[in-house]
Amino acid sequence: MSICGLDFGTSNTTLGTIVGDAPVLTALEAGHTTIPSAIFYEVDGGVLIGRKAIETYVEGAPGRLMRSLKSVLGTSLIEETTRLGRERTSFRDVIAYYLGAVKRRAEQATGRELRDVVHGRPVHFVDNADDADRKAEQTLREIAREIGFDQVTFQFEPIAAALDYERQIGSEEIALIADIGGGTSDFSIVRLGPQRHGRSDRASDILANDGVRIGGTDFDRQLSLGVIMPLFGFGSAMKRPGLDVPSSYFHDLATWSNINRMYEPRVIAGIRQVRREASEPDLLDRLVRVVDEQRGHTLAMEVEEAKIALSDRRRADIPLEWVAPGLSAAIGRPDLVSHTRQLAGRIAARIKICLTQAQLSAGDIDAVFLTGGSVRLAHVRKAITKALPSARIVEGDTFGAVGKGLTLEALRRYGPGH
Repeated sequence: MSICGLDFGTSNTTLGTIVGDAPVLTALEAGHTTIPSAIFYEVDGGVLIGRKAIETYVEGAPGRLMRSLKSVLGTSLIEETTRLGRERTSFRDVIAYYLGAVKRRAEQATGRELRDVVHGRPVHFVDNADDADRKAEQTLREIAREIGFDQVTFQFEPIAAALDYERQIGSEEIALIADIGGGTSDFSIVRLGPQRHGRSDRASDILANDGVRIGGTDFDRQLSLGVIMPLFGFGSAMKRPGLDVPSSYFHDLATWSNINRMYEPRVIAGIRQVRREASEPDLLDRLVRVVDEQRGHTLAMEVEEAKIALSDRRRADIPLEWVAPGLSAAIGRPDLVSHTRQLAGRIAARIKICLTQAQLSAGDIDAVFLTGGSVRLAHVRKAITKALPSARIVEGDTFGAVGKGLTLEALRRYGPGH
């Protein structure tokens, strides 16, 4: 069959096809069914995606790395251009190249042409902005057709995860699906069961849907601003009394989708001018080095790795010798919690909204199905489970549940007998 489910994520992407009557995620890189949503433009014109893109950048090869591509959907950035060598390319074209490469890899791996796709999407690409939300979906639809798909439809990512989870249960239940990803946190309350699994119309089983544009990359940003960016001048004073170094540089450097803005010549010139007028120019020298060497993503990746390490350890060290001799940062679990507690609270608050939509109480929820990379953050899990203390906690396939669920939906929509 030429059908597939495509989970284009902020951090990682998966693509599933049907083998027999079961969803199977395709190996998009050697030994991996997930591929990082990353792209690296080499100075000689070559383009790499996924782990190879990240590895090449980390090894110090000259070029431009881009990550968290999905974050620009629904924002004004989507039509903005970024300099790639001598050319300028829109972020829309960058996404199209990346998804086209993923599609070609899947076709090569499966030996079949993929024509019909169910695309995953968050409940809200953009918070409280219906028009921007529609535009984001429309952009993805247009890109999908440009790269060779004929039929393109969408399913909410938490609903897709619910379809994957439903295959595991033996009796009917009401489940809350929590998909805490790299860019968004999405919740659905769904009535599930073996007898319902084969129904063609599941609309009445979806009791509530809500989400917020907060995910793992937001935790990275807050952690970076709280612990790392002060080492580069964030919050430091200018020589002129009452003025601080402009904060916009540090917010962009701490935000995955904005890092490449820092490499524009006018921005670099502005930083050098600020350095001359700063009370602590040595801190700005560190910032200048990061920007001159285009190593903003190195900083972001080190913060991300420390955040992940804190899921298992009390402390993570970030070596910054490459910036300045003897420079390093230590991040403890209390730092992560204190700098991101508000984010975790805002995520958990969506559960109450879903319960209100569904006209249910917390005690009516039988199970909480957790998926998405950011559910590994202990204080995020705690905030979610605290809101539903009597529900059974079920661990999902962290990076694969949505992709497999989208593939099941593709079988329902496009498969034999459709």
